[in-house]
Amino acid sequence: MASDKSYKITISNNKTEKEGIDFLISEDPKFLNPDAESRKVIMALLELDSKFKRAFDLILIEGHYNQESLIDLHKNDRITLVELKTTKKFLPNNPKGFFFGATENEFAIAKKLGNKYKFCFVSLHENSKSYCLLTLSELNSRIQNKRIQYQINLKR
Repeated sequence: MASDKSYKITISNNKTEKEGIDFLISEDPKFLNPDAESRKVIMALLELDSKFKRAFDLILIEGHYNQESLIDLHKNDRITLVELKTTKKFLPNNPKGFFFGATENEFAIAKKLGNKYKFCFVSLHENSKSYCLLTLSELNSRIQNKRIQYQINLKR
């Protein structure tokens, strides 16, 4: 069972991510938030293993905007998956100074999809509200330090 502290942190992180999604959708109409069924269609179009279903938060589809009620998906070459990394830290030069966690799956799918997968760094601080999209190669060129941390569940 999770401790009270870890539960509160999870809730806070989920709330911050939701705020990041809301900010992006209101700031830039190109960001789309797919529902569960749309995610399945996208995964099939891009021929992605189900292990990647949690490796993206939003999508971009060339020529489409979030005011549309229905988007017909046929051409997978126009779909870009977007993984959000959100903070409330003051970052006047976003993403410079950003600290975040990423999963092995996020890096694997980014490598597989190339320019069709982007990390989106969102600062929600009132004095530095902004976002920055980076491909894996752009991200790799900016990484100062990178370490592996294991998340472990023990048997009951």
